[in-house]
Amino acid sequence: MKCPFCDQLDDKVIDSRTAREGEIIRRRRECLSCRRRYTTYERIEESMPMVVKKDNRREPFDRTKILSGLKKACEKRPVSIGALGTSVDRIEKRIQDKGETEIPSRDVGEEVIRELRDLDPVAYVRFASVYREFKDIDQFMDTIKLLTKDKLVP
Repeated sequence: MKCPFCDQLDDKVIDSRTAREGEIIRRRRECLSCRRRYTTYERIEESMPMVVKKDNRREPFDRTKILSGLKKACEKRPVSIGALGTSVDRIEKRIQDKGETEIPSRDVGEEVIRELRDLDPVAYVRFASVYREFKDIDQFMDTIKLLTKDKLVP
């Protein structure tokens, strides 16, 4: 593992622990060159589908893009980074469970919206307005009405 501070390759593992119910291994490492410590995470690399974009380009599923989108939507909102990470995990799991080799980007976006709906209503409307390309205030109002209606119904 390359040290993030000095770029040397020699390190030693100081501590290993499982995280997220055994799905991830967290390792504390110490660089043998600069002696600084850092944390790495190890997870099973599972086969994720290719994402088919609107213009039919294909690209690998990228969880960092999902996290980035969630962070933008939740900017200045009371949502922890841990909650966002958990949401990304759920999105990734649902996509993986479909067992498809390709998935339309539209489906990925809908999974993100599904998570945001429960996570933070303001972030949900922000993301939906960009993702669904709202053209006027009426589309905002309709989305807010649906969101408010769903919150009133037990």
